[in-house]
Amino acid sequence: MNGDYRLTRRTLLMAGALSPLLPPFTHAQEQALMNVRFSFSDQNFTATLFDNVSARDFASMLPLEVEVSDYSTNEKIAYLPRKLNPEARGPFPNAAPGDLCYYIPWGNLALFHGDYISTRDLIRLGRLDGGVTPLLERGTYPMRMTRIS
Repeated sequence: MNGDYRLTRRTLLMAGALSPLLPPFTHAQEQALMNVRFSFSDQNFTATLFDNVSARDFASMLPLEVEVSDYSTNEKIAYLPRKLNPEARGPFPNAAPGDLCYYIPWGNLALFHGDYISTRDLIRLGRLDGGVTPLLERGTYPMRMTRIS
């Protein structure tokens, strides 16, 4: 064929049949959707949500008041009043402190202030805007989340 690559009907049908088996990944996950303000104790910070179905589902709940608490040594967690759409589930690349995630099995937000490993049970909803320092306040507090854009 000398570099002449032709798409046949068989090739297109096979690609279409196999596509549901591939992990979902779109650049839309990294595009900004909106900003959210978090407030607990004397800490106030913002996060930028990504444009994915799970983040939009989360945004539809706002404003929201929940309890935030420490979990392990690397995150704070807060339980949501209902489960989010899991369509944007991981694993995802470049898991890092400052990620705002949703943990599917427990139905909770995970605000990571330390290193962690992305798994199929996590959805990255967005990123904290100004670093992780506010999350280092230890304890359990009422937390308010509101849309700001």
